[in-house]
Amino acid sequence: MRSVTYSMGVSLDGYIVGPDGDFGWTVPDEDVFRFWIDEIRGVGVHLLGRRLYETMLYWETAEQDQSLDDAELEWAALWKPLPKVVFSTTLSAVRGHARLASGGLAEEIERLRAEPGEGDIAIGGATLAAEAAASGLIDEYRVMVHPVLVGGGIPYFPHRERRVDLELVETRTFNSGVVYLRYRVAR
Repeated sequence: MRSVTYSMGVSLDGYIVGPDGDFGWTVPDEDVFRFWIDEIRGVGVHLLGRRLYETMLYWETAEQDQSLDDAELEWAALWKPLPKVVFSTTLSAVRGHARLASGGLAEEIERLRAEPGEGDIAIGGATLAAEAAASGLIDEYRVMVHPVLVGGGIPYFPHRERRVDLELVETRTFNSGVVYLRYRVAR
């Protein structure tokens, strides 16, 4: 069965976006970016909320940007054909290899897990991940902790009164001070 993963960059105080909406502090250095490239290779389908989908639209045509380096072009070549499911109540259409979700999050995940296919089911976006976490649908949390305190904003972890025990699977420290933590939900 395909695993459901939630992977995003986070500040040391636990936020994916600061109080002003900025997330520029998550721009990866070369080593971290290479890590993200390797991670996306293991994804079979990506579930996104509207805001993250709109942020990631750049990568649908990024190969046209003459200023991109080889790593960025490699990321674009992996991201563009990746199947994506977008959860939105305001969008009427999506582009590329994306489709609007036809059901609720739990139903979509159940359907995707039942389909034959390779790679993880990745969830992007804190709101969507909070819904999945509340329903116990996330199998792994992958946290890229950046050495910055932003003081507020959108939290990586939902603030719900629900305990979830985790098992440490992997850690990695980058020269930039970024620390990768991978936890599997203990069942």
